[in-house]
Amino acid sequence: MEYRNIAIIAHVDHGKTTLVDGLLKQTVQLGHGEVIEERAMDSNQLEKERGITILAKNTAVMYKGVKINIVDTPGHADFGGEVERVLGMVDGCLLLVDAAEGPMPQTRFVLRKALELGLRPIVVINKIDRQDARPEEVVNLTFDLMAELGATDEQLDFPILYSISREGKAYRELENPKDDFSDLFDMVLEHCPAPAVDIAAPFQMLVTNLDYSEYLGRIVIGRVQRGKVKKGEFVNLMHKDGTMTKTRVSQPFTHLAMKRLEVDEVSAGDIVALAGIEDAQIGETVADLADPEALPIITVDEPTVSMVFQPNTSPFAGKEGKYVTSRHLNDRLKKEVMTNVSLKVEEIRPDEFKVSGRGELHLSILLETMRREGYEVQVGAPQVITRDIDGVMCEPVEHLVIDVPDQFSSTVIGVLSSRKGQMVNMEPQGSRVRVEFKIPSRALFGFRTQFLSMTQGEGIMSHIFDGYFPWAGELKTRQNGSLVSMENGPSFAYSIFKLQDRGTFFLDAGTEVYIGMIVGENAREGDMNVNICKNKKLTNVRSAGNDEALTLIPPKRLTLEDALEYIGEDELVEITPQNIRLRKKILNPSMRK
Repeated sequence: MEYRNIAIIAHVDHGKTTLVDGLLKQTVQLGHGEVIEERAMDSNQLEKERGITILAKNTAVMYKGVKINIVDTPGHADFGGEVERVLGMVDGCLLLVDAAEGPMPQTRFVLRKALELGLRPIVVINKIDRQDARPEEVVNLTFDLMAELGATDEQLDFPILYSISREGKAYRELENPKDDFSDLFDMVLEHCPAPAVDIAAPFQMLVTNLDYSEYLGRIVIGRVQRGKVKKGEFVNLMHKDGTMTKTRVSQPFTHLAMKRLEVDEVSAGDIVALAGIEDAQIGETVADLADPEALPIITVDEPTVSMVFQPNTSPFAGKEGKYVTSRHLNDRLKKEVMTNVSLKVEEIRPDEFKVSGRGELHLSILLETMRREGYEVQVGAPQVITRDIDGVMCEPVEHLVIDVPDQFSSTVIGVLSSRKGQMVNMEPQGSRVRVEFKIPSRALFGFRTQFLSMTQGEGIMSHIFDGYFPWAGELKTRQNGSLVSMENGPSFAYSIFKLQDRGTFFLDAGTEVYIGMIVGENAREGDMNVNICKNKKLTNVRSAGNDEALTLIPPKRLTLEDALEYIGEDELVEITPQNIRLRKKILNPSMRK
């Protein structure tokens, strides 16, 4: 069979997953009662809720007798490791660019990785039905970006398509629109090279993804580089440390649409799944038994942000979760490192783990997943990972792009400048302004919420790791202290009402609190100990109008990301399956002074 292997790469929200939906709908013969859901590739519960792709996943379609394997990749910078991991499986890529926004920070990142691997991109200008679309200008910006990233002449001679993924349309000329994706499929067959295959050579496959089945155990996914393997055949699993394990392929699978199909044999050029290969890890090679040869191990960029994970030690520990000990936490983090290639875990003490990742979102998705699985954990504030370069302490710096309405631009620029940001470009676009900054990664902790407030929800921001630069000095991102409970027990509306002018509360009346738990944000600098467990004393004398209805200001609800952005050096986030609480590291108020 003839194959084509392509990845769909783009900045977040430029339409990758929607494009895959359209490709599946137009090529898959559905049986009775089957439907392809919206964002079919976002199978993970968190992906569905947040509307983002977190994990790279593959599917396949048949077109004119050719099997096209398609890999959908995440757009968020924090999941860049997923993109780097899968680009080695493909021979070409579709680069999606929004017809209005143009190339964004993550477009630069994924494109650089694709060009380094020698892939020839097909540029798809998506969302051309937008009112503010500027397709010709975006094509020129994409060309400039490729030239800046050092693309070869062949890569710069890229074919162009214009598309409306949501409506299932793509065409070569703006003046000649079509109602389907036939032009896109034809262009993939024309411009994406078929994999160079040698079926007679000894079997070789790099593990680029892992899956798990209750019936079959661990399933390894990757592209067969050469040779073929049959059901029941013995192979060598070549580990990263150079050792080998003899193992047996219990069942090979190939992919078609949303299904995994059982087959008797898989061969070079196809992206396949093999069951029966236990203990395999991403980056290892499954090779021929008689003539094993390892493929280069996958390398990804280093993490930039770390957090300290610990078992929950608050007075409420163990009341809500199923897994509460340091052993449970250790086992779970070891399991995560196997599949999450850009995550690193280091044991500081038996009950303390330093977990490093690509960014706050990367680590908060892991925490949210663990929380839903029944884990109780407490984590410290995110810290950037510094490096010593030629005797100078350097810190990670982000390339930040913000798109804001005109009237808010000066306020946002002022705040970013106070956070040690350096403006590198400013471009008016109609009634909006696009501003680019170089800014320390730590300056963006806690900025997103403030940014949305400043721009009344109309601002768009995205950022990508840009490299290590000398330490920018002391940085104060949080102005206010915390309101900290000084009593145990349920909170009362009476005491919250009396304290409302002192700050903003994070909880309702009737919520159980403990000494040292953070119940709100102080209106001033410094922490304030408050008693919200005090109720009104009852007397046997009542006068008319004595008991007015208490009007409480609705509390500020913190999401997991908000909580991680909010906490200071001496504070922790307590995460359980039912609640997210903030607390002081030292609970006793007299010991905190």
